Amino acid sequence: MTGHNPGMNVTGHTRRSVSIRDVATAAGVSYQTVSRVINDHPSVKPSTRDRVLAAIDELGFRRNSNALALASGRTRAVTVLTSNTTHYGYASILQGIEEAARAAAYTVGVGVLESTGGSDEAADEAAVGAQVRRAADAGGGLIVIAYDPAGVRALGAVPADLPVVGVVETPASPPGGDRPWVWTDDREAAYEATRHLLSLGHETVHYVAIPSSTRRTSARTTGWQQALREAGAPEPRPLQGSWGPAGGHAAGLELAKDTAVTAILCGNDDLALGVIRALHETGRAVPREVSVAGFDDAPHSAYLTPSLTTVRLDFTGLGRSAFALLHGVLEESAPIAPHPVSVPELVVRESSGPPPEGG
Repeated sequence: MTGHNPGMNVTGHTRRSVSIRDVATAAGVSYQTVSRVINDHPSVKPSTRDRVLAAIDELGFRRNSNALALASGRTRAVTVLTSNTTHYGYASILQGIEEAARAAAYTVGVGVLESTGGSDEAADEAAVGAQVRRAADAGGGLIVIAYDPAGVRALGAVPADLPVVGVVETPASPPGGDRPWVWTDDREAAYEATRHLLSLGHETVHYVAIPSSTRRTSARTTGWQQALREAGAPEPRPLQGSWGPAGGHAAGLELAKDTAVTAILCGNDDLALGVIRALHETGRAVPREVSVAGFDDAPHSAYLTPSLTTVRLDFTGLGRSAFALLHGVLEESAPIAPHPVSVPELVVRESSGPPPEGG
């Protein structure tokens, strides 16, 4: 016997869901009054509130984002603009935004920013501008993940009257209150990871960088440089990687040629995965000959061989904070307050150790 589907009637047809207007008719009130009851508005008489709640229970009405929007006149929706939905940091931020939005009865839409990869800047700006306008037309608020040039363009193209929060790289200096941004402290994270490798006895630490959102030096690169300079260690030229393992593999093959290289910090865990593979292919043992550290503490980092020393960043918490900041603006319940989110945590595993003797 198959299970009963509460959304089906005896004829097998889908039953129409109960609407806010059905509740209003049953309670003998306007649909605006039902919306006020749903939103716990203080202007509704207790007797009217009881009548509406009784109708809701009797009809089995389920509140939804459209019903919740009627009382406030605002669309309870958020659109996230991002150029990537699969890389660990991006995906985890999206997860945090969705979790927080769902708890607040908001819906979330995602717009994927397209780019020519810098080959046609004018075309990129036009495409991003069109995507921002579409997001603005959808109503509600906007969150932009600005970890790359497309995201930075989108954040800069948002109309002044549209509520927006930017998830950004660590700013070079504290932004003003007119910049509703959140970020992780990448500078401190890279600084701690580099200090850890130096403390093991390595003369210096080489760096494989992820792409930056702007032409300026990224916060991760700055933190690495700061730790080296404070220790009086040589400052090698950073290698530019991509976001994925292939970029790390290419950089690892280059670094493996130099036997003086004994410690490598990677801009994310995927780059570290590629670096470790390249070192294995060239016969350089990790960590006996070369120590490798990553960044982000992606789920796979604990299960590599050797398991990866890395810096843990709370991207999911960053997404929740981004929504909380936007929610405060949309509900007019909190001022704009740009701020860093979470303290990075160094996670020491098997891939880091002292340099080889005589190294």
